[in-house]
Amino acid sequence: MPLTVLLVDDEPLVRAGLRAVLETQPDIRVVGDAADGAAVIPLVRRLRPDVVVMDVRMPLMDGIEATRAVLRTVPDPPKILVVTTFANDEYVYGALRAGADGFLLKRARPAEIVHAVRLVTEGDSLLFPAAVRQLAASYGRDHGNAAARTALERAALTEREEEVLRLMARGLSNAEIAARLVVGTETVKSHVSSVLAKLGVRDRTQAVIAAYESGFVSPG
Repeated sequence: MPLTVLLVDDEPLVRAGLRAVLETQPDIRVVGDAADGAAVIPLVRRLRPDVVVMDVRMPLMDGIEATRAVLRTVPDPPKILVVTTFANDEYVYGALRAGADGFLLKRARPAEIVHAVRLVTEGDSLLFPAAVRQLAASYGRDHGNAAARTALERAALTEREEEVLRLMARGLSNAEIAARLVVGTETVKSHVSSVLAKLGVRDRTQAVIAAYESGFVSPG
């Protein structure tokens, strides 16, 4: 079955360009598009895409609010990949905090766009880990608070789970963590799943944000 994608951007040329890139791939199918975040929920419910590729800045409902709305109201929601002009953008961090699974630069090459769509569906590593870490380091301290620290303490991670979370926050994939800890990849997947469940987050992007905002991982 091909990966199905919904495109959301207020610029028709951007939507057309993304569609042209993605539809060159035999395993990816664009099932619809929209010009604003306000149209996302009914389209997601009707089309059931695997991934929503969504502009972070739109006039009526931006990507942050649209991400929140999808995750709050749609059962078994799709992965959400926000598109931005600038990587170090607080809007992007807001979208990631709201639950987006990754972001993509509008100037990305076609191969990077295809890779991003595939990678967010796999969930074994961060998309553009260095950029995610930079965003978390830049804005995590501003958003972090005692509640974030308390949530991490209540998660009661084991020593090995804490080790895995630190390596996740450094951007390592499951395979890289397995090599670092000298364990099997399936063991790492089990630890990652446990960390996500205990933190109450849906993927490793939100786990990394929680690690920074709680002070568990320090910038640098």
